[in-house]
Amino acid sequence: MFTGIILAVGHIAAIQPKGGDCRLTIHTGKLPLGEVALGDSIAVNGVCLTAVELGGDYFCADVSNETLSRTTLKSAAAGTPVNLELALTPSSRLGGHIVSGHVDGIGKVVEKQSDGRSMRFKFKVPDNLAKYIAEKGSICIDGISLTVNSVNGVYFSVNIVPHTLQETTLGDTHVGSEVNLEVDLLARYMERLMLGEAAAQCQGGVTEALLHEAGFIK
Repeated sequence: MFTGIILAVGHIAAIQPKGGDCRLTIHTGKLPLGEVALGDSIAVNGVCLTAVELGGDYFCADVSNETLSRTTLKSAAAGTPVNLELALTPSSRLGGHIVSGHVDGIGKVVEKQSDGRSMRFKFKVPDNLAKYIAEKGSICIDGISLTVNSVNGVYFSVNIVPHTLQETTLGDTHVGSEVNLEVDLLARYMERLMLGEAAAQCQGGVTEALLHEAGFIK
């Protein structure tokens, strides 16, 4: 588990095809690796990866085809900057929100404009994720815990303060950039819980017809 508070910006040093998927070597910048052990989890642009090799300033992680298909890692290249966060420990400060590192989908930057000293971003999300995003709720973008400012259909906006712009990859993000999205855990579980016993027959998400059938609406 993570909090979405980025500890360092690193970069992908190498991508090695391996048995149908790939292994990444990631230089970690100022990320403290002293207490990291093989098998520990590290979030890379919001994607939870397992360290399979460790060096003084790098780690390697295997990336499955499932992860490649659902995240922006599929289009990463050597030199691509990435946001990094170590997994929670019992003494960690919960400065953001609970983040699993399991990316739900890919969004796209559609607007970027100054707002005082901050920067306001507008994102477009896949249709199936829009229902999980709420005004003043939490969203994880490329591993960064952020508060949603506004929502309009498949679009939402966030305000990025100068510190976050400086300490994450968002400062270099531009209109057209793709980002990894993880919606709030509570929203995902609430949807499933609302189904009750009907969840056993549910092959997809909650629909109005399904809620009517389950007795939630008349």
